[in-house]
Amino acid sequence: MEQTVEQKLKALYELQTLHTKIDKIRQIRGELPMEVADLEDEVAGLETRIQKFKGELDDTEDAIVTRKNMIKEAQNLIKKYETQLKDVKNNREYDALTKEVEIQSLDIQVSEKKIREFGFDITKKTEVYDKALADLESRKNDLDIKKGELETITAETEKDEQGLAKKAEKAETLIEERLLVAYNRLRKNANNGLAVVTIERDSCSGCFNQIPPQRQLDVRQRKKVIVCEHCGRILVDEALTLELANA
Repeated sequence: MEQTVEQKLKALYELQTLHTKIDKIRQIRGELPMEVADLEDEVAGLETRIQKFKGELDDTEDAIVTRKNMIKEAQNLIKKYETQLKDVKNNREYDALTKEVEIQSLDIQVSEKKIREFGFDITKKTEVYDKALADLESRKNDLDIKKGELETITAETEKDEQGLAKKAEKAETLIEERLLVAYNRLRKNANNGLAVVTIERDSCSGCFNQIPPQRQLDVRQRKKVIVCEHCGRILVDEALTLELANA
């Protein structure tokens, strides 16, 4: 049996009432889910950054060890060449060995300079690394707090929300597809999620624009689905809402 326009309007308003209650529950959670997601992203970003700094510090420390080993090798070669200098037989051998000593001495100076540079680099990176660790600890604490708040609110409201969602699903089955599609589109486009609204003080309670008297009369007669000329929301008369409230 096909529904009358009045039955369709009542079904739409009942669905809107359920969705409004769900919206209010979600408003209680407010920005918490987004804040938790943002903090999780920030923590992940800091962890990645810290791993990068750790890798760079390890590489720099390895480079220092390599340079220290190069210095030791150069020092050993200098000792070897200085020992050989004692037994040179001609100027050419002397000049060649002296040149080798100079080369190794220069290599030592270069390595020592690099070690100082690496040390300075480690100091700077360690400061940044330690700050990132502190920031990570702080962000993790913030995340734990926000997660706790969200879990508490969710636990308090989840049962109610699930119950309302089931009722809304059932209510949707009582509405013809064409109207349901229009209703969902209106809800999606409305900032306050209201697709079905009443006339209050001669105005649309969705956009607050005035409704002409003849249009108000059409709404009260419930002979056809009337929408607000300004915002497109479906209009119902207050008497209908009272009938549903007292049913």
